[in-house]
Amino acid sequence: MKQGSNRRLANVKTRTETGFDFVMTHLDLNTPFGKSLLKESKPFFPGQEEELRRELDRVEEMTAFVRESERQVSRIQETFMVMKDLSYTIQRCHKNTLSVVELFEVKSLLLGMEAIDRLCAETSSPVPEEFILEDVSGLLDQLDPRHDRLNTFYIYDDFSEKLAELRKQKHDYELSIRRAQKARKKEIQKEYGISLTPKFDVIIQRTSDDLEVARQIEDLVQTSEDYMTVTFELKPGEEIYELVRDMDQIEAEIDEEELLVREKLSGQVAEFSDVITRNCGRIGALDLALAKAIYGIRHNCVKPEIVEEHVVEIEEGRHLQVEEILHSKGKEYCPISISLKDGVTCITGANMGGKTISLKLSGLVPLLAQYGFFVPCKRAKIGLSNYMQILIGDSQSVERGLSSFGSEMEELKQILDSGQDRSLFLIDEIASGTNPIEGLALTKSLIDYLKVRPYISLITTHFEAVTEEPDIVNMQVRGLADADFRKLDSELTLANRKERINIISKYMDYRLYTVTENREIPKDALNIAKMLGLNEEIIEGAKKYIK
Repeated sequence: MKQGSNRRLANVKTRTETGFDFVMTHLDLNTPFGKSLLKESKPFFPGQEEELRRELDRVEEMTAFVRESERQVSRIQETFMVMKDLSYTIQRCHKNTLSVVELFEVKSLLLGMEAIDRLCAETSSPVPEEFILEDVSGLLDQLDPRHDRLNTFYIYDDFSEKLAELRKQKHDYELSIRRAQKARKKEIQKEYGISLTPKFDVIIQRTSDDLEVARQIEDLVQTSEDYMTVTFELKPGEEIYELVRDMDQIEAEIDEEELLVREKLSGQVAEFSDVITRNCGRIGALDLALAKAIYGIRHNCVKPEIVEEHVVEIEEGRHLQVEEILHSKGKEYCPISISLKDGVTCITGANMGGKTISLKLSGLVPLLAQYGFFVPCKRAKIGLSNYMQILIGDSQSVERGLSSFGSEMEELKQILDSGQDRSLFLIDEIASGTNPIEGLALTKSLIDYLKVRPYISLITTHFEAVTEEPDIVNMQVRGLADADFRKLDSELTLANRKERINIISKYMDYRLYTVTENREIPKDALNIAKMLGLNEEIIEGAKKYIK
């Protein structure tokens, strides 16, 4: 994906409403590096067509790699899942001594890099050079002096001869203390008949005669009591005090030596910091590249053709978010084909005809293409845009106290003020929230304004009259034009209210066709109203007005 540009192609609402963000959140990313790279990704703009073509070639190459090396790719992604972002640790190691936990995390990350490098070497086809990791075995050997490559870390004796000797001395002191405690334990048992546990304590019932005996023993100290028992522990004698004091001194020396080891290891991590950072970047790039390829394969996406002229041509396109919803309900998605160029195209047709989904699809495909993704259709030809925005119902503006019409006008102003050459505007049912006369006048005037500007403008509308001018492309939803009404009526007769909507949707043809001059006024709205049981007299009256 293109990096480093501060220009904005589409705002948050446009990314959300078109379904672009839905696709982004459903990418199978497994590392913090890949997720960060996706978040920072920028689109390609007009003038960068060749760069975008190279990016799409890389996606195509990665798609072939995923298909040929499915098992290894799965194992690479499993390794990705346990990788952590240690950028703060890597930054700290230059001026600070890392903790044992931080050193363990660095070792774990290096083991992950080594595993990825090994898996990439085992793939059926070669991994692209840009994803090959730099060698980190030198640092890994320093953190893993035993070379067992286990995902654990400890300040091993192998790190320092002095440390090994100090730990041996401490162990000897521990044994001496233990021997002295055992000897006194035996003496107490022999002299007083009181048996201490291996932890050198004893719990005595308050009713026991041993309680008073224990209280008289100079080497026992009471540590706790409750209403039934009293607990005593062996009190360290002078010999044990001396041993513990000497052992504490050894422990202080051990801590000091371990600190020196951690300082040395932290310095070695600092020496490899640039290599680690570069490798994390390559892992993120590989993670994102695999995610793009896998998503494209799963959803039958294709490589879009990138052209210099400003066009959006989609053959049998599918809106991925809507398609997923339909598939979850056991329904099939009806693909849509549409061809757009500079000027105004209007989509007309009754409600339930999928006009809004066609509008969103016309934004989703070019957005995905400009971000370097394969697109969900049979074929696509895309000319890059400088700016994209969708105008659709805005609940946030309504919540701020504006009417739906006021909300539209506020957003329309912002869209038009931001317009520039090679813009793509997607406008859904403009002025539907006001009276029809003013709504029609406003829609026609907006079309007059847009048609002479270097924008691709796609507008859905109920106002058929706005499409009468010859330079306006009118696309109509096929709707129920080819439906078998006899079969449809028979299904509706036995259906309840909720089922009727689903039945009508099943017969609805959501494909678009370009309307010719000798067009017949569609009657889908009247047909739907009739099938849903609206009074026959009202239906016939409406037909007279249409004529």
